[in-house]
Amino acid sequence: MARLKEMYKNDVAPAMMEKFNYSSVMEIPKLEKVIVNMGVGDARENAKNLELAVQDMTTITGQKPLITKAKKSVSNFKVREGMPVGAKVTLRGEKMYEFVDRLFNIALPRVRDFRGVSDKAFDGRGNYALGVKEQLIFPEIEYDKIDKVRGMDIVFVTTAKTDEESKELLRLMGLAFSK
Repeated sequence: MARLKEMYKNDVAPAMMEKFNYSSVMEIPKLEKVIVNMGVGDARENAKNLELAVQDMTTITGQKPLITKAKKSVSNFKVREGMPVGAKVTLRGEKMYEFVDRLFNIALPRVRDFRGVSDKAFDGRGNYALGVKEQLIFPEIEYDKIDKVRGMDIVFVTTAKTDEESKELLRLMGLAFSK
């Protein structure tokens, strides 16, 4: 973990300072939090699926997820208000840096035909969203013990004011963007 934090202090911060001409070190963008979200649509038929998804997320992130419930009833999806439909984890501090390090250096390179992530998923305020199609890319997940392949959304919330600053921050931290 300390490796990514040290890298930020020694490599990322000076490079950002030079590129964007910040007058103070406090202006340099930082990674504030990482939110990992897993929608479990089939939880309405089988509550065990939600438990297994929670177990997978706990293994991947090292933190117990919060069960998310439906805000509205949607008859086409057979979902009622208040039904459990997913799980999410908000990572900060040490756990966040550890997770980001594992994601950038171990998990993403394990994706088949990986050529980098899209640089179009910024929200205009310096935050970046990334979708992962299967939880199997994380080495903590044992292939034999999963019942179903589940995807997840990972959102990187930064203190950057623009998408350009945020992209440079994530690139310097080790996220590979496609050309």
